[in-house]
Amino acid sequence: MNAADTAFVLFSAALVMLMTPGLALFYGGLVRSKNVLGTIMQNFFMLGVIGVQWALIGYSLAFGPDIGGFVGSLSYIGLSGVGAEPFETYSKTIPHATFMIFQMMFAIITPALITGAWAERLKFSSFLVFILLWATLVYDPVAHWVWGDGGWLKSLGALDFAGGTVVHINAGIAALVAAIVIGKREGYGREAFIPHNLPMTVLGAGLLWFGWFGFNAGSALAADGIATTAFVATHLATCAAVLAWCFVEWAFRGKPTTLGAASGAVAGLVAITPAAGFVGPMSAILIGIGAGSLCYLAVLLKVKLGYDDSLDVVGVHGVGGLWGALATGLFASTAVNPAGADGLFFGNPAQFGIQVVAVAATVIYSFVISYILLKVIDATMGLRVAKEDEVAGLDLTEHQEAGYSL
Repeated sequence: MNAADTAFVLFSAALVMLMTPGLALFYGGLVRSKNVLGTIMQNFFMLGVIGVQWALIGYSLAFGPDIGGFVGSLSYIGLSGVGAEPFETYSKTIPHATFMIFQMMFAIITPALITGAWAERLKFSSFLVFILLWATLVYDPVAHWVWGDGGWLKSLGALDFAGGTVVHINAGIAALVAAIVIGKREGYGREAFIPHNLPMTVLGAGLLWFGWFGFNAGSALAADGIATTAFVATHLATCAAVLAWCFVEWAFRGKPTTLGAASGAVAGLVAITPAAGFVGPMSAILIGIGAGSLCYLAVLLKVKLGYDDSLDVVGVHGVGGLWGALATGLFASTAVNPAGADGLFFGNPAQFGIQVVAVAATVIYSFVISYILLKVIDATMGLRVAKEDEVAGLDLTEHQEAGYSL
């Protein structure tokens, strides 16, 4: 084993862990003040509930010995056999438990992303049941498809360096289903839902940007040149996306906004995630420009389509993830990472086709299972809080707290 690699991946895991509280601040600032704690609570609570689920069963389902290319076996249930020895299937230089805890942080933040779609109207009890079922039945199998040894998309040759399909498309599609099934917030279309604390949102975006270096560079699983490639690509794509979002917004609205800059940063981070370890700096900038532009237009389109995705999870994570996964099939280069593949622009159009298959499979699976889960929960325990509770705010009615005492 290698001490530098182990230290690097453990530190990267800590960075990814910080992203979930960062997301809580990002989302918390965007809602109305009466819902700030309820929004933050759903994200922060995710650390506990998915952390335990991952240790008990999730890790084994995602990375246990393959069953038919679809899911892992229960060989690692309760982290049985997951200790200080190397896990040579994925890395010969870090302990098995190091790999497990790094992947846990991905499993935690992915369902946390979905919470922005139903912000200000979902019952906490229903949130808890859905998240546990979704993590077990959707996230864990898809993680196995793409990253697990023997997973069918990995065997097909799909490239996803750090989670474009597994994390962002997966969560973005579930968010779309949730927004449609749960329905619009009370007053949507009649009242102005203004973010109550944009400085909090920008702070959250900064923490996400910081943590994302662990998310992407850490996915190299070694302190090596590929980690550096991913780090550089992550930063440049995000820089470009901030500029693209703001300039497109400036053209449409006449003024660039702080919220636009923060949203553009997240869009760039999302889009570069699947490509980070496979593309060079200039390709990363182009991916970032595409992310900032496409995600801004997708957010505008939400109004025309009429669904209430409270915090634009679909427009940023869904569309950004789709673009990033497909762009990986365009810009990937074996000159950057010999362990990857060349994309369409480097002479291999077949890779783009493989990326399309991976995207389509993730979209369909996440949509169908998320829809079934939401419908069953709605029929058995209900999804939404009562109308009067929604008007009063979830901080008080769900948690008997107030975010601010003024």
